[in-house]
Amino acid sequence: MSVDFTVAIPTYNGVNRLPKVLDRLHHQICLKDINWEIIIIDNNSTDGTAEFVKDYQNKWSDRLSIQYYFEAEQGLAFARNKAIQEAKSELVGFLDDDNLPAVNWVFSAYKFGIEHPRAGAYSSQIHGLFEVEPSEKLKSIIFYLAINERGSYPMLYEPHKKGLPPGAGLVVRRQVWQNHVPNRLFLVGRVGSSMLAGEDAEAMSYIYQAGWEIWYNPTMVIEHIIPYWRIEKKYLISLMSGIGLSRYHIRMLLLKKWQRPFCSLLYLINDGFKLVLYYIFYYTRFENDLVAMCELERLTATFISPFYLSWVKWQKTMKLY
Repeated sequence: MSVDFTVAIPTYNGVNRLPKVLDRLHHQICLKDINWEIIIIDNNSTDGTAEFVKDYQNKWSDRLSIQYYFEAEQGLAFARNKAIQEAKSELVGFLDDDNLPAVNWVFSAYKFGIEHPRAGAYSSQIHGLFEVEPSEKLKSIIFYLAINERGSYPMLYEPHKKGLPPGAGLVVRRQVWQNHVPNRLFLVGRVGSSMLAGEDAEAMSYIYQAGWEIWYNPTMVIEHIIPYWRIEKKYLISLMSGIGLSRYHIRMLLLKKWQRPFCSLLYLINDGFKLVLYYIFYYTRFENDLVAMCELERLTATFISPFYLSWVKWQKTMKLY
């Protein structure tokens, strides 16, 4: 029997997080006529993830297919690519191991894909489930934590105006991904101490440039579990730095090759101007205002992004010799 929908869960040391995700998936509704599967991509875990998944496979063997795959190369981009390779369906929905889908998430994801055949990818509505409620001030930057609340109506993404969706809760067409997304992305995800972000946006950029639509589907609702330390200064500053440093690469992917030299200069001038203005207007707040510090970090990292990424590419080239 063919598989209609695949839920792919990349995980790294997620033994304590996976049970909640799998429990939500176990209670999905409206799936009588939909044949679906769950695949778990173990991204080099050291916490007994393989044994944990085996227990669930034994429990659910008569109800639902749960498959386990191992991806040794560290990085979310590699884990997602492994999921694309192993999925048995054309529609593949990604859940992180801290994403709790609503009981109709699988049904809503499958239905939207059938109704929108030109959608190469489409994202969920994502609400934050905070261990500690963030302050009102932090809420202006909280969307950087993969919170995606864009209203109750479907929306077509225009990357130059409205950005691109996060990878959490994203559904893609497997063949579209295989045809247009490179096996090795330049941005591979946060690995070790590196917070260089943007692997989701890079993959979506290739899909968008190939002429496929990217949508926001508000009927696919998930809760993103956010522990207390993700709203603390150290993590947020590091996060904003990673977002800024990846900015140049994403921008260039969304341009035609002949536009890139000219636009690179314009971006550099514009980013420098924004950074100087922001510093002038907010310099008195940097010591005590976390939001101001975060925005300054993002603007600074965005400005140096072309230089930093050139250095990273040079390092990678040197390793080949």
